[in-house]
Amino acid sequence: MRIRIWLIFILIILASFAISPGINLSQSFKVPFLNKEIDSLAGNFPIKLGLDLQGGAQLVLETKMDQIPAGDREAALESAKEIIERRVNLFGVSEAIVQTSKIGETRRILVDLPGIKDASDAANLVGKTAQLEFRELAAEASQSGTIDIPTGLTGADLKRAQVVFSQGGGDTGPQVSIEFNPEGATKFAEITKRNIGKPLAIFLDNQFISAPTVQQEIVGGNAVISGNFSTDEAKALSIQLNAGALPVPIEIIEQRLIGPSLGAESVKASIIAGVIGLLTVILYMAFYYRVLGIIADVALVIYTVFVLAIFQTGLFLIPPVTLTLPGIAGFILSIGMAVDANILIFERMKEEIRWGRSRKLALDFGFNRAWVSIRDSNISSLITAGILYSMGTGLIKGFAITLAIGVLVSMFTAIFVTKTILKLFIK
Repeated sequence: MRIRIWLIFILIILASFAISPGINLSQSFKVPFLNKEIDSLAGNFPIKLGLDLQGGAQLVLETKMDQIPAGDREAALESAKEIIERRVNLFGVSEAIVQTSKIGETRRILVDLPGIKDASDAANLVGKTAQLEFRELAAEASQSGTIDIPTGLTGADLKRAQVVFSQGGGDTGPQVSIEFNPEGATKFAEITKRNIGKPLAIFLDNQFISAPTVQQEIVGGNAVISGNFSTDEAKALSIQLNAGALPVPIEIIEQRLIGPSLGAESVKASIIAGVIGLLTVILYMAFYYRVLGIIADVALVIYTVFVLAIFQTGLFLIPPVTLTLPGIAGFILSIGMAVDANILIFERMKEEIRWGRSRKLALDFGFNRAWVSIRDSNISSLITAGILYSMGTGLIKGFAITLAIGVLVSMFTAIFVTKTILKLFIK
């Protein structure tokens, strides 16, 4: 008993420490029908918030699979998703969500970028194919036009790209320095060797960028792309080249910006709903089950602290939960579900006492005989959450994750925390 009490106490301290950083109680707002002001956590909420609560940009991309063999389309879709994820990460967007969707033969990529204030910049970065090519001029090029011949040297031969600034010469603006891998360096040396004194054209997505004249054979696999770039353009180009070219053409069919004020209002409304739901359950349990209900209420508060700590830290086993509006709904729903196990246990204890058993025996029999029902009901809830997570989109997955975490923690608090407190009370 002493070990169990100390373990619960240590877990409460750790969970409270996990959720304490970042809480800001300086803001307040009125509860609509109570006409009272309560402190708001929305100003600096400690848990990571999703796009619908924090605000940001959302993109819907549709892949064009016409030229891709039917057997390779799934692989192409996953490859495009990975490349977009790399671009988003290089762009510095935290907590971004990139996921795929398939409806019939239509394959789409959904991109959520929390905190981004300009949807068009995000669209330009994410949606471009960034196919880099070096082309040489044919010997028979006439004065009226030029004939470009692909050299076989492309962005696939790149090792690294970065923004640099010219130290002199005619072009003093930002440039993109590129370094080829060993195979690309060999190709580049051969191309520059046979084109000394001639221009070597650089194309990005079939758009002409520049055509510097080759002064000498370049060995070592280093080159510079200059094209009167702004700093932002050079940075975006280096990100696209580092992330790689998309394997399929992509069209942006929807882009929208979600303002942070709407998310803040949703957080406030959710906090109100959560507080009211929690208080309602606490008052009902205390009124109907009296002392047992108060003990269940203590366990419910502990349950809430544990769940919020898992949302914040992930217990180092899963990534911290990014909370969305459906995720908050799953958490609020789990508050009501958290007392289900306690109700089953208490009703079994009442029956055991009516049958003449002592309170200690009624406690043991009540927990043991209620466990089968608790186990089966929670397993069915976990199966439902698993199906929602595996087959749903991002928002549905958020609901499934918070619901599953709530179910698991409620089982722990009912069987371990409530039982320990009851044993201590009866003793």
